Amino acid sequence: MKITTLFSKFYAYTFFFLTSSMIYAQFPMPDKVPIWDANKVTLGLHKLLENVYSVSPTTAENETTKGLAQATSAGFIVGNKGVLLIETMLDKRLYDQLYQLVRSVTKKSIVYAVNTSDHGDHCFGNYLLPKETIVIQNEFCRDNLAKNYDNIKQFMIMLFGKGRGIEESVYRAADITIPINQTMEIDMGNGNLVRLINVGTAQSPADLFVYVKTKTKNVLWAGNPFIAESPAIPWLFDGFFLEPVNNLNKIYNMIGDNDIVIPGHGRITNKAGIKYTIDYVTELKADVEDAVKKGLTLEQTKTTVTMKEFDKGYELFNWLHFNFNVPNAYKDIKANMK
Repeated sequence: MKITTLFSKFYAYTFFFLTSSMIYAQFPMPDKVPIWDANKVTLGLHKLLENVYSVSPTTAENETTKGLAQATSAGFIVGNKGVLLIETMLDKRLYDQLYQLVRSVTKKSIVYAVNTSDHGDHCFGNYLLPKETIVIQNEFCRDNLAKNYDNIKQFMIMLFGKGRGIEESVYRAADITIPINQTMEIDMGNGNLVRLINVGTAQSPADLFVYVKTKTKNVLWAGNPFIAESPAIPWLFDGFFLEPVNNLNKIYNMIGDNDIVIPGHGRITNKAGIKYTIDYVTELKADVEDAVKKGLTLEQTKTTVTMKEFDKGYELFNWLHFNFNVPNAYKDIKANMK
């Protein structure tokens, strides 16, 4: 494996809502809680390419385009010396399903486990991994989980409900971390090269993209930044907007038209399937910039920037657009114009 610098820019982060239980009461809740029920999710296996597999809820194929929120996607690559696992899920029930799907393909040991986010549905199963497994995260992800694990657990319980196995999760530290604007490459053999890419904040500062280059075509695990295809819109509730817009475009422009894309919470798609996210943030940026130039307040901007052309049936549209996406765009754009 090797690590190479992609960019030299340094960023300092503040992670605004997972650090204090005082903020939980102020956090706007969606109409439906839990957003999806971990006690009811069944995971299915998809062979994408030779030795490359994705794992997603069995409901994802039919429900993604209906606008229904889906549980976390995952996957794994089988290499010469073992398995690279992508995500460890929210709880033991889902981790066990993921583990059994791996075992249905290979008895090789899980050498690596990669988390694409510090949100619990991507990493709370880490404590169930074999002791010898090497856990990989981006650097901010490792630091934030180390400092705020209990707070993040409470936040996940708030969104996904008690009695879903979240309470049992125990912090397990990452063994390898990838700093901002760096990438790590792992050669799994048989022509499958895994690139773990930290471009900075694309949804949260903890984002990590998994890009698998193979002999035939490439596969991107897009994580939370590209949460699903239309009608889903981005979950920009981590307090950032302008940097995510830049980094979403950076990843989008990196992948090819024929690449396979595994969104963080939706059915398997391709580059065209995630363009809806790019179109949404591009329009949101233009509309909010116009509102700020006109001197509108945040509340006036929320009334003006409704973006009904993107409200195509996603059940979380109003919760995300008006409570998080517009306010964070307004905050960043107004500060940038000073």
